Amino acid sequence: FFLQESMHAYAANVYTSVVEELMKGKQRKFIAVEQEFFRLWWDAVATDKHKQQVHQLLQEGRLEFVIGGQVMHDEAVTLIDDQILQLTEGHGFLYETFGIRPQFSWHVDPFGASATTPTLFSLAGFNAHLISRIDYDLKADMQKNKKLQFVWQGSPSLSESQEIFTHVMDQYSYCTPSQIPFSNRSGFYWNGIAVFPDPPKDGVYPNMSVPVTDTNVHLYAQTMVTNIKERAAWFRTSDVLWPWGCDKQFFNASVQYSNMDLLLGYINEHSDQFGVTVQYATVGDYFQAVYNRSLTWEIRDSEDFLPYSTEPFQAWTGFYTSRSILKGIARRASSLLYAGESFFTQYVRRHPASSICKCQALKQLQSLRWAVSEVQHHDGITGTESPKVKDMYMDNLMYGMFNVKKLMASIIFDMNNAEKNGEVYSYVYNKDSGKLDVDQYVIVYNPLAWNITTFVVVSISHSSVSVYDELGHSVPTQIQSSAESHFTYDLYILVAMSGLSYRKYNIKPSLGKQSAFIGRSVKYKRKDITHARQQSQRLLPVVNNCYQVMFDQNTNLMHSITERETNQTVQLTQEFLEYHVNGDVKKGPISDNYLFAPNASAVPVSKAVGLEVVSGNLVTEIRQYFYSNVTAQEYIYVVYTRIYTVPEGYDGRLLCHRIEQEYSAGPLELNREAILRTSTNLNTRQLLYTDSNGYQIQKRPFKAYVNNTVARNYYPMVQAAYIEDDSTRLVLLAERAHGVSSQGNGQVEVMLHRRLWNNLEWDLNYNLTLNDSSVVRPVFWLILGTKSVTNTLYRTSGLALEHRPVVMFGALSGDKPKLTRQLQLNSVHSSPVTVPPNLHLQTLSIPGWKYSSNHTEQIHTVHMGKQKQADADFSRVLLRIRHLYEVGEDPVLSQPVTVNLKSLLKGLGSVMLVEERSLTGTWDVNTLKRWKWKTAQYPSKGFYNNRETSENCIVTVHPREIRTFFVYFQDQ
Repeated sequence: FFLQESMHAYAANVYTSVVEELMKGKQRKFIAVEQEFFRLWWDAVATDKHKQQVHQLLQEGRLEFVIGGQVMHDEAVTLIDDQILQLTEGHGFLYETFGIRPQFSWHVDPFGASATTPTLFSLAGFNAHLISRIDYDLKADMQKNKKLQFVWQGSPSLSESQEIFTHVMDQYSYCTPSQIPFSNRSGFYWNGIAVFPDPPKDGVYPNMSVPVTDTNVHLYAQTMVTNIKERAAWFRTSDVLWPWGCDKQFFNASVQYSNMDLLLGYINEHSDQFGVTVQYATVGDYFQAVYNRSLTWEIRDSEDFLPYSTEPFQAWTGFYTSRSILKGIARRASSLLYAGESFFTQYVRRHPASSICKCQALKQLQSLRWAVSEVQHHDGITGTESPKVKDMYMDNLMYGMFNVKKLMASIIFDMNNAEKNGEVYSYVYNKDSGKLDVDQYVIVYNPLAWNITTFVVVSISHSSVSVYDELGHSVPTQIQSSAESHFTYDLYILVAMSGLSYRKYNIKPSLGKQSAFIGRSVKYKRKDITHARQQSQRLLPVVNNCYQVMFDQNTNLMHSITERETNQTVQLTQEFLEYHVNGDVKKGPISDNYLFAPNASAVPVSKAVGLEVVSGNLVTEIRQYFYSNVTAQEYIYVVYTRIYTVPEGYDGRLLCHRIEQEYSAGPLELNREAILRTSTNLNTRQLLYTDSNGYQIQKRPFKAYVNNTVARNYYPMVQAAYIEDDSTRLVLLAERAHGVSSQGNGQVEVMLHRRLWNNLEWDLNYNLTLNDSSVVRPVFWLILGTKSVTNTLYRTSGLALEHRPVVMFGALSGDKPKLTRQLQLNSVHSSPVTVPPNLHLQTLSIPGWKYSSNHTEQIHTVHMGKQKQADADFSRVLLRIRHLYEVGEDPVLSQPVTVNLKSLLKGLGSVMLVEERSLTGTWDVNTLKRWKWKTAQYPSKGFYNNRETSENCIVTVHPREIRTFFVYFQDQ
């Protein structure tokens, strides 16, 4: 729902109403989940009295925050960094404001469950995890065999150290069943259905349930007890979790609680007769009761619960691709935030007497933290919201990105004491959003803690330029006509940068001597691909140091790729196809924002392909245009394929092994779902591998079903997917989430775009028909090679695609030597922050939290009411380091790595103190004691003990670990 409306008309009522009602009965309880709504209420609506009541209810354990993130995040299409961000945002607020730390999850609504989530929640200090939406047939089976509860080891490498007890809700899920046998009205929902945005004047809402009275209380009790007993048979203990409520309930809590009180009281008075006692409880109360039973639980390994189907023709695999533009912007925003955080942190550490207002800067960063956090919602980045809500997410992301770009530009300015009149404007990764006039400088920031050699692309209006670095040396560049417009040129600049540092390049008009290589274009005739089979083969090779890519000149399609080191050739062709889907519920299953329900196999879309090859010394770009037939005027799809040649003296390993592809798809016809299918001669046995939230890899064997086999074999790829045979692997890396599948041996297909309309009542009421007429421009990197070579390349490459350098522009008004001097000192000579290739610096930021990292002190501050006055804390730096490999995956890269944090961060100052913290920062790991549940493997119950913590700033990071620290520096 639209956040502001949702907030004012509904969420505000819920919290006001619930808090007031909880105060009226000591037995009453309530759980609150998403902090975004609670914080808006707390900041804008809650009175001082409400606030004092919330503090009291939390102390009494009658109001319980579960999960505690900004939102209940989606699990299929979100990146682990963004899941951690939104969890950290919510936890920071709760700890700062109330001194509390959530310890249970309530992931009831995401569409399928990822194995990354249990690991994340374990690292955040949770004692138990709760999910609901898993495959209908699997749930029925688990329910029958009392296997809905287990200890989940989500990560193969962290296994029992980060396992978590997991409860899957039964078939009734998280809403109270509303059928009552004694009335044709609904039961148990006494406040009815919320009405937006104007509540009814007489307080009578639609569908208000039959109130509890003396005459029907016995019938109500019987109905409730029957349901409780039905559910008790599906679980191993005699404790039954009976969720009371549903979406958008408790907006009128007094009518809800007064009826609940009567009903629960009656059952408990007649408990001998019913054989049941009932009580108000929080999720924590329930898990405590189950934990106290001391049963021995089965272990589940790292297999996840994706994809998710609710019935035979309802596979929820469409949302892996829905609203691809929103998915792309959400990821761009996330990576800009990542760059902005480390840039600001370095600035604050190195320039304590700066002219930039730090509090204002923190607000700019916070606006993007909030926007990136909220879009992780399971109806956000999933594309399962109405257009109006999608626009809100987009507006908030664009506003946050604008703020962070502005902040980065002003930091550059301040560090170089430049005159304030030379306007700096910045744009990020977007070739078509700003054309450079010549004689400008380009600032390029590498947000990764590795040395990176790559190309940045700048649009310019002249074809004859030279590019120089800070020292006035000429830089390798290539210029060519842009595919997008006849009036602009693409300038490729080769940048070599150390970790977390920036470089400045000057673009000058060439007078006579031209330093940029020129990309020459050759256009080939459009080919009819339907008649090509009869002709003898003619192949066109495109070569760099790592690959030879062959194109078939009879079809203008890709033919094969040879990996030059091993001389291994893989036949490889690519084509666009579309699934045709039904939009009329009377005619059968439909596709919508959530569901994918293809009528039949995908249909090839183009009968003719045009080809243009632009080749130069550094970059070769192959442009393929796909037409519906030989005479069609307009193309419908495009592939731009780029391979790079790296000059001597540069480390070009990653760049050379990257085949970059950019696709253009759309606008589609209605009820079409567009895919790009890559077919190879690898004998893959139809086995696909996909990443789980950019954290770990899941094996996806093809499964045959009675119904809907195509859709049920679609999986989410967030960052990576690959296919392989015994010797060779083909990896696809993406910069946004997509649905991916292997529908045939040696094949991998990626869903790029969807445009749908249907007449399902529910979809029409909520405007969820996905009539998306946009053009999407996703980017993929392909890596081909032996398993061992691709293993060393694809994790670093995936992050290099995610965190491409940030490019900012400035004008040179006259020649200012002092500008050059300053920049030179700052960028070239500052200490870079660099970690080994199997580690990733996942976070370097200044959160600004005001809480004390000493728990006793923090609780005291909260009780004294002092937490409101404090200023943001700029001395605490949040650092996270992640190991990118699994145990045993690679002989070298899977080893534990020892890092000296003092020397890692010496460029930021002298490290005085390091505290190791839980994932979201709210626990000191030495005091965190998570519940240890009994398993056959580990028969004793108790608490987990944490692995050795850092001794004087020396940390050993083991495979797949994510380690979180607070770092404090000596004041300069």
